Amino acid sequence: MKIHHIAIICSDYEVSKKFYTEILGLKILREVYRKERQSYKLDLGIENNYIIELFSFPNPPERPSDPESCGLRHLAFSVENVERKRDELLNKGLDCEEIRVDEFTDKKFFFTQDPDRLPLEFYES
Repeated sequence: MKIHHIAIICSDYEVSKKFYTEILGLKILREVYRKERQSYKLDLGIENNYIIELFSFPNPPERPSDPESCGLRHLAFSVENVERKRDELLNKGLDCEEIRVDEFTDKKFFFTQDPDRLPLEFYES
């Protein structure tokens, strides 16, 4: 068994689309508008590997709190160079936490957030 994809509902489709494609660099694999649901569905990938479905719906509820709310705690991306990725995201205007070291693996990581405050982790591969 393996993970097929992760579904994310956003509050502002254009803002989130720009964030995931232009800031994080994910590739658009398919984009559709479902008129009957008043909803966009954007399939995003890393290279050609399908990873995220980004949805828009009219008036979705806000995320209840930061990472400790029930449900998805955070989405983690593996990167070769944590410092370079953090610098890249800072230069694109994102607020990023300081780099930390995992006490069990000795790998570096940091967190930032998407436009709807979903925590995103970047973890050293």
